[in-house]
Amino acid sequence: MRKLLWLVLVLFVECFSFQLCIHGEPQVPCYFIFGDSFVDNGNNNNLPTLAKVNYLPYGMDFPAGPTGRFYNGLTPVDIIAEHLGFDNYIPPFATASDSEILKGLNYASGSAGIRDETGRNWGVNINFNKQIENHRKITSRVAGILGNKRSADDYLSKCLYTIVVGSNDYINNYFMPMYYDTSRKYSPGKYADVLIDQYSQNLRNLYLLGARIVSLQGLLPIGCTPNATHSYERRAAICVDSMNNAAYLFNQRLKSLADRLNQELSDAKFIYLNVFDIPLTQTSVPGLNVEISGCCEVTKNSLCIPNKATCQNRVLSLFWDGFHPSEAINKIIAGITYKAVLPFI
Repeated sequence: MRKLLWLVLVLFVECFSFQLCIHGEPQVPCYFIFGDSFVDNGNNNNLPTLAKVNYLPYGMDFPAGPTGRFYNGLTPVDIIAEHLGFDNYIPPFATASDSEILKGLNYASGSAGIRDETGRNWGVNINFNKQIENHRKITSRVAGILGNKRSADDYLSKCLYTIVVGSNDYINNYFMPMYYDTSRKYSPGKYADVLIDQYSQNLRNLYLLGARIVSLQGLLPIGCTPNATHSYERRAAICVDSMNNAAYLFNQRLKSLADRLNQELSDAKFIYLNVFDIPLTQTSVPGLNVEISGCCEVTKNSLCIPNKATCQNRVLSLFWDGFHPSEAINKIIAGITYKAVLPFI
């Protein structure tokens, strides 16, 4: 019965997603994506890092197979692109051609964070600062294609920008004291302040590059991932409260930052997306196993073991691997995002 209820929820999301799909011209001329593995679609494939997943079972439900997406199927921004009416998914910056950049690019990189050093325990990544620098180069190319900077600025102001970043600054920084000293230097509240100060500068730089419609996804409850619940002390709780509390502090400040920027930069719209309350535990969503676990068998790094079998009912799983939610959750996130940005596009 509990599995049936969860299946009904998933089917509702499917129907909701179908109704949101737009036919004809896309609702925005281009879509730019910044962030980490939650939205990375292949930028890490040729980097010297353990944070890359261009192998099965990743991509087993994606039409092109393994591409570097950290899921069995679609990422949240793939689904958002469908809602917006794009014929194709937004390509990764690493492999995009000039003919593609006017539709937008995905700069996201697995293990990347707001801080430059975040995620380096996995190897090389493209941090948020570098992603914006990459976008700066692309805006120059857009100006060349359209003829001048004024035309490019006008064009880019009509595009949608999505940012999904910050999780790794906790998972692969603050809560890894064996690699980083941030938890010894900062209290959780002060660390959130430091992150938001840097985030604020990043957003102002993006604004100067023409961004005017920007969605800012808050953090999911990072203490409820299979990796967190298997690796950290829970003290009889379902999730790791210290991690969720830290994420909550970050989200509070991110929402305040969006409000502040909307006042200071009145010709732009920064849209905070609350995804913290999406149910990610077996007590809040019916149809789950007693233990929080992913759909694939994972390595010590909590990524899927190459070519291993996965759970049969992937639609009933909340997590794909040790870190990343399932495509079913991604559809919920995409629906929240699309509904929030729709009035401004």
